[in-house]
Amino acid sequence: MKEDLCMDSSTELKIDVVALTDVGCVRTNNEDGFGYDLAARIFVVCDGMGGMAAGEVASATAVRELVEQFSAVDGAGASTEDRLYRAILSANQRVYQLAQESEELRGMGTTLVSACIDGRRLLIGNVGDSRAYFLRGGVCAQITHDHSFLAEQVRSGSMNLEEAQASPLQSVITRAIGTAESVEPDIFTGDLESGDIVLLTSDGLTRYADAKSIAQTIFSCTTLADACQALIDRAKQQGAVDNVTCMLLQVLPAE
Repeated sequence: MKEDLCMDSSTELKIDVVALTDVGCVRTNNEDGFGYDLAARIFVVCDGMGGMAAGEVASATAVRELVEQFSAVDGAGASTEDRLYRAILSANQRVYQLAQESEELRGMGTTLVSACIDGRRLLIGNVGDSRAYFLRGGVCAQITHDHSFLAEQVRSGSMNLEEAQASPLQSVITRAIGTAESVEPDIFTGDLESGDIVLLTSDGLTRYADAKSIAQTIFSCTTLADACQALIDRAKQQGAVDNVTCMLLQVLPAE
């Protein structure tokens, strides 16, 4: 179990950040990863896949590459959307390159969900089925769209939600970082207010919790650290067959 807790001292928007990852109840290794740069206001969660330790390599590489590339670009020379988009592409290229260079890493990949804050704007970028949720006023809404076979079947009308939830194809994703030479991330934007909370999470949680139960869990806790632990505990109480990672960001009231 790894945990991180930090607070941003920026005068623009103060952000409380808590991240927690757990191996779960079945796996013996943790292929999830998370990272952030408070100064650059970039945050990311990844869920790796691949044989042996390749999933861990993919997620750690994608986290590091995205944070470094986003932080290295001068904001004055590019829009925040462009910086995030290009950082995700860079993460994809780096993971793909490593996979091509090593037989042991061949075929590895990772999902990626990232958030950055630009003034009072929130930007979300994702590839795969790790998700971002937005919480305000006791309500939780999923921001991202899963890049998975089942989610795409539901969106197209070929399958209803109940059929998708009962399907054995829960882990079939249609887009990932590092599995192809190029990838197309989704980018979402919105405005932030005091008290808003953003959750970045791997599917190790969302297999066991919908938006309503996530809201109930988070808003029943008095601190972000307690909320993050409660989300992990919820997944583990239901068996947690996969690794579980949660990152919570909250906009603090202005002093």
